[in-house]
Amino acid sequence: MPEQDDMEREFDIKWADGAELKEPSARARMLAARWKENPPKPQPFRADPEWRAPRRSSWRSTVIVFGCVAAIVLLLGYANFRASY
Repeated sequence: MPEQDDMEREFDIKWADGAELKEPSARARMLAARWKENPPKPQPFRADPEWRAPRRSSWRSTVIVFGCVAAIVLLLGYANFRASY
């Protein structure tokens, strides 16, 4: 029974969540140290659309996908047709 009590005490999540001080992650510590010397520039909530690649229309992508699928179906059908003779 004492071993079970030790395991319960060791992995008690309520006890861990109840800690008053929580250590930040390694990434948070790294960023805090970096930003202390060189703080980041303010960024808008949504980035400017200038840096994005030009957006293609969705119908063009759809036509390309369906065209490729149709070409593959025709090619496989032709190969099956040729193999049957």
